[in-house]
Parts: sequence; structure tokens; C-alpha cells
Amino acid sequence: MKTIAIIPARGGSKRLLNKNILSLGGIPLIAHSIRYALENSNIVDEVHVSTDNEIIKKIALQYGAKVINRPENLSGDFEPTVSALKHVIESIKEDVEHVILLQPTNPLRPQSLLKEAFEVYQKGNYDSLFTVSKNHKKLGKIVENKFYPFNYAIGQRSQDVEPLFFENGLIYITKASLILEAIIISENAFPLEVNHIFANVDVDTQEDLEYAEYLIEKSSHAAAALGKIRST
Repeated sequence: MKTIAIIPARGGSKRLLNKNILSLGGIPLIAHSIRYALENSNIVDEVHVSTDNEIIKKIALQYGAKVINRPENLSGDFEPTVSALKHVIESIKEDVEHVILLQPTNPLRPQSLLKEAFEVYQKGNYDSLFTVSKNHKKLGKIVENKFYPFNYAIGQRSQDVEPLFFENGLIYITKASLILEAIIISENAFPLEVNHIFANVDVDTQEDLEYAEYLIEKSSHAAAALGKIRST
């Protein structure tokens, strides 16, 4: 039984045109997720890119992924991601046990995250796992021009606010049997807390892309400085 990584990357994007093929750190955006999956070959048996776009297909093959041609009826703006995942499993016709979803719009991930996440997933015998991050902000709703606090009381100190968590999109792991039932996050899914700066990167606008580029440059400079220290 195989563990496969699936990277869904359709060609259509409204807010940031052709975002999946835009350059980030000198390579296409989607290539970051492909490389990440391939670097975890001790966990991932195969990497599949589901797409309806010819340029994305060529890039996926160039970086070592397999390509699944996504049909037009599964490539619309409102089609859920799970439809593409299910189509991949049904298309490859192999015995798949676990599916790792890597969204191309979350290109930056801590290097050891997948290893740690998969160990938690297996040891806990969970049927699905997804990553979340803590949010300490004071949140509320505005109704008819009036603000209603959601997770705090007016005047409460920020450090005393009970934190909420958000789905950061870095990694999803799910049993293939659930995907075939159109489920990615099950009722008993384990929320793995990841409080890392990369969890704030979700490329949907030009500003998001520039922020990701900044983090890559900052990480490269830090790595270079560390290398110099070790060599002296």
C-alpha cells in the first residue's frame, strides 16, 4: 500500500494570474511543493500533480512529479479540492493507503514538518491530520456598523485572551479511503500545532508572493551566515 503526495494546481487563478507558475526563489511556485515531497521519499512513494494546464504539466514533469490530467468539470472556481484528490486516486488505479495533500500556494514548510506530522499520524492511528497555528489577536464581528468581540471582552489585556487556531494549509494527511468518500479532514482529525513563520504564507496575491520571497531571502542569508560561523 502506497503513500502518495498530491499537489492540485489548476491553471485558472483570478486574484493572481498564473500564480502556480510564477517565480519564487528562482523556481516556479509549484516546484517548491514538488521538491518538498521528493525530499521526503522515505515517506512519499509517488508525487502526483493534478492540473488542467499544459505549462504546469511541463513544469511538474521537469521537477520529477507525475501528472494527472484534471478534467474540465473538476477545474472550476468552486470545485472542492477533494474532487481533484479523489480523481487522482481513481486515475492511478493502485493500492493507496495514505494521501498527503500539499497545496502549491503554501510553498514554504519547515524541513522536518512532514516527518514529524507523519509520525504523529501513524503513532496515534488517526485517519487524518492537518496543521494549525495559534492566533492571539482580538477577534470580533461587525454587524450594522457595531463591533462585537468574539474571543475577548472589551478592555481585556491581549496576553489574557484565550487563543484561537487557524487552519494554515501547510500539510494534510488523510487515509485514501476517506478521500474516496470526499473527506479530507475527518471528525476525528488530529490538529497538529505548527507555530512557524512559514504558516503565515499563503500565496493568493502579489503581496503574498513578495512576502514569501522576502522569507526565502532572509532564510538564505541566515543559512549563509551560519555556514561562515561553522567554517571559522
